[in-house]
Amino acid sequence: MTTKPAATAARATVYGYPRQGRSRELKKAIEGYWKGRGTADALRATAAELRRTNWRQLAEAGVDEVPTGDFSYYDHVLDTTVMVGAIPARHRDAVAADPLDGYFAMARGTQDVAPLEMTKWFDTNYHYLVPELGPDTIFTADSAKQVAELKEALALGLSARPVLVGPVTYLLLAKPAPGVAADFEPLTLLDRLLPVYAEVLADLRAAGAEWVQLDEPALVQDRTPAELNATARVYRALGALTDRPRLLVASYFDRLGDALPVLAKAPVEGLALDFTESAAANLDALAAVGGLPGKRLVAGVVNGRNIWVNDLEKSLAVLGTLLGLAARVDVSASCSLLHVPLDSAAERDVEPQILRWLAFARQKTAEIVTLAKGLTLGTGAIAAELAANRADLASRAHSLITRDPAVRARTGAVTETDARRSQPYGERTAAQRAHLGLPLLPTTTIGSFPQTGELRTARADLRAGRIDTAGYEDRVRAEIQEVVSFQEKAGLDVLVHGEPERNDMVQYFAEQLVGYLATQHGWVQSYGTRYVRPPILAGDISRPEPMTVRWTTYAQSLTEKPVKGMLTGPVTMLAWSFVRDDQPLGDTARQVALALREEVNDLEAAGTSVIQVDEPALRETLPLRAADHAGYLAWATEAFRLSTSGVRPDTQIHTHMCYAEFGDIVQAIDDLDADVISLEAARSHMQVARELAAHGYPREAGPGVYDIHSPRVPSAGEAAALLRTGLEAIPAERLWVNPDCGLKTRGWPETRASLENLVAAARTVRGELPAS
Repeated sequence: MTTKPAATAARATVYGYPRQGRSRELKKAIEGYWKGRGTADALRATAAELRRTNWRQLAEAGVDEVPTGDFSYYDHVLDTTVMVGAIPARHRDAVAADPLDGYFAMARGTQDVAPLEMTKWFDTNYHYLVPELGPDTIFTADSAKQVAELKEALALGLSARPVLVGPVTYLLLAKPAPGVAADFEPLTLLDRLLPVYAEVLADLRAAGAEWVQLDEPALVQDRTPAELNATARVYRALGALTDRPRLLVASYFDRLGDALPVLAKAPVEGLALDFTESAAANLDALAAVGGLPGKRLVAGVVNGRNIWVNDLEKSLAVLGTLLGLAARVDVSASCSLLHVPLDSAAERDVEPQILRWLAFARQKTAEIVTLAKGLTLGTGAIAAELAANRADLASRAHSLITRDPAVRARTGAVTETDARRSQPYGERTAAQRAHLGLPLLPTTTIGSFPQTGELRTARADLRAGRIDTAGYEDRVRAEIQEVVSFQEKAGLDVLVHGEPERNDMVQYFAEQLVGYLATQHGWVQSYGTRYVRPPILAGDISRPEPMTVRWTTYAQSLTEKPVKGMLTGPVTMLAWSFVRDDQPLGDTARQVALALREEVNDLEAAGTSVIQVDEPALRETLPLRAADHAGYLAWATEAFRLSTSGVRPDTQIHTHMCYAEFGDIVQAIDDLDADVISLEAARSHMQVARELAAHGYPREAGPGVYDIHSPRVPSAGEAAALLRTGLEAIPAERLWVNPDCGLKTRGWPETRASLENLVAAARTVRGELPAS
């Protein structure tokens, strides 16, 4: 293939970069500060050095324009809340007394003050802090962070572009503040917010910004005519400002749809659009509106969310088509590289054949630079890179690692009956209640207990050969004994083994399934200082042997109370992994589901009467466009049922979901046909309980009464109050009492106190119920 050189040299750029550092230096510095082991100045110095390192890496790789403002101590949406002065009333004193501590208080809460609600950033596994707004909200500009980071980059002699969350997306992501009517629409605050953005833009221009990027990913979702009109008004107003940099409005994660002509007509100097597979419709849509004459187009042709090498020739073909649709075409990833690990070259244990298929942030940056060079000079200038890329793609396409005929035959034999329980819920629940003998408002936890330093040390010692497997397993048994003993003393009704043997709820299973591979350094930010290493799903999936039965049955041997078996569901196994892109997701989900079905059946055969299959990612993976929902939910709910439908009626199947908006998938939750579901509810004040009730959800549910993503210990009275609110929506015979999520990230002192309060709250409210 030959590509004609561009008339204007194409620039390479990115929208954002991993924040954590090569060895998660940011996480260590922040947590050290929280624990009093480091000063604020030391934290700031670490952060500044990480920013400089990132920018230098990008510049040395050939990136012409580096992003600023994307770096964050916790979350970029929270940074925007600070930038526009929308500090919740309950946090204003803390922010005024110490801005850094106040910032972390908004993110994590304190013993006395609740944090902001947290939920998923569109359909990713990144969590953001939800802005709280109301009719009395007053916005004030604070551009200090954005200006300072721009000046840092400029001082290094770099061309830099500040990146901000756009005003439309910021308001569409916001929720009514506590005490504000639920039907309040934050978008009505637009006229108050625009002058603040105007002031920030003027400050950035004065600091040397030539371009500012305004991210508007909310526009790739279905938007009402009123929201589109508001968008047009925003960019007319910002475009009309005289004291501003040039504006680049960016969208990503999906196609723009009706918002594309709105932005194409806006008086801004450029658009940044996603042209990867999920947003391929943007290409035809852009041509249909006549392109962007006189404007800059930043083309996201390298997928910023997966870890597979780019098809350079395919991307060059797209770029060549775009050349006629804009005054200049520059090259980028489809979104911020925040969503991928830093550098695949750091991996030493990945099979070399597979390693050549992988591209993390640094490799994606190189792809972007190569494409910009090819677009500018023609394909002859990158002939060696194209040849190597073709070889990498062919290696993957023809590898035996990716195909297992036995797995494919088994998956193809699945019938609709395989994904249905043998009896309807009404009959199952009677059998389960008779078998389990639980009280009203039964108490339980979600699964994991604190991962102590001793456990992590033992795991590291095992990897390093300092202890043998027997010594490590002795430590795990001791931890299980402690967890079970505490739960019995605390009075919990359905126990868990605490998962001390598990490094991560997805990685633990991935390491035992054929077709997955794990990385050593592939860290990705989930929220704040919480980083995960998503495993890579490279081939067909099978389960060689049981994965959890041994430890679950050991825990059950220590108590007469039921112990839940704990598994991660098929959708979450996909959502929190980097999945293969060479077959439909539904096919991959079915393979994982069949492997989990074997595990569920083995747990039941070993005497486990309660089995929880977690699906926290069911809502997160929901496509951003409503037109795509039905197809996704059909295979997603089928995969869960396929995992869980091979058990007896008296075996109780639980599932769990957390930190997402559940209201628009209540029917899908119903379609899972789980006997019990536990859901995050503490920060959202039992909103999900009301949503379940409005739907007429017929099964048992445990809306959480303990927010585990905050270090604060909820009192028994606070938990009881939430429980009473839950009872307004869900009858006592169907209501469970549990935390929002697993306790892995919490410490033992707060865990003990919180669960003791949870049990006390259940007993108090149980005593308030009318005698049956």
